[in-house]
Amino acid sequence: MQEAFQHLIDLDSKFGGIIALYGTPNIPKRPEGFESLCKIIFEQQVSLDSAKATFDKLKAVVGNFTPENILKCSPDELRACGVSRQKSAYIQGLASAIRSGDIDLESFTYKTAAQIRTELIKLKGIGNWTIDVYLMFCLQSPDVIPLADIGIIVTLKELWGVETKDDMISLTSNWRPYRTAASFFLWHYYLKKRGRVIHM
Repeated sequence: MQEAFQHLIDLDSKFGGIIALYGTPNIPKRPEGFESLCKIIFEQQVSLDSAKATFDKLKAVVGNFTPENILKCSPDELRACGVSRQKSAYIQGLASAIRSGDIDLESFTYKTAAQIRTELIKLKGIGNWTIDVYLMFCLQSPDVIPLADIGIIVTLKELWGVETKDDMISLTSNWRPYRTAASFFLWHYYLKKRGRVIHM
C-alpha cells in the first residue's frame, strides 16, 4: 500500500496535503465471509455507530454468526435486535444463497473484482456500495472507489471541486490502478476533519 500512497502523492499534491494535515491513512482490514458482508449491509445508509450497535445485538443473540443461525431467526427476534424488515430480508436472502450454493464467498479469493460484482449484484439489498466496501476491506482489491459513498463524494467536492458524477468518474480514473488507496486517503480526510474513525 505504501507504493500506492507514494504514486498518488507524486501524481497529485492534494494527497500529500492530506498527509500534512492528518498523517498517513490507516488501512483497516476485515475478515472475509458472511459475517463481514452482513455487517456491511447493516452499514448501508446509517451511521457506523448505529450499524455496529445493531450488529452487536444480533451477534449476542445468535452466537456463531453463520447463515444457518441467521435463517433460524424469526422476524420478531431480528426486529428486537434493531434489524429493519428490509435488512432482515437482505441478510436472510444472502444466507439462503450461501446455503443453496448460489454464492460461495470462499471462492471470491480466486476471482476478479468484476466476477465478484457480477455474482453479488444479483442479490436483493447488495448494491455497488456494499460490494465496493467488501472488495476493499475484506478482499484488499487494489483498484476500487465507491462513488456512492457520502464521505468520498464530500471530499471530492471539498478538495477537488468536482460536483457531477461524470466529473468524479473522470477525475478518479486518473488514480488507476490505485483507487482503493485513494479512497482511504479520502475517507481519512473526511473522518479526521470531523473527529471520527472507521469502525471495524
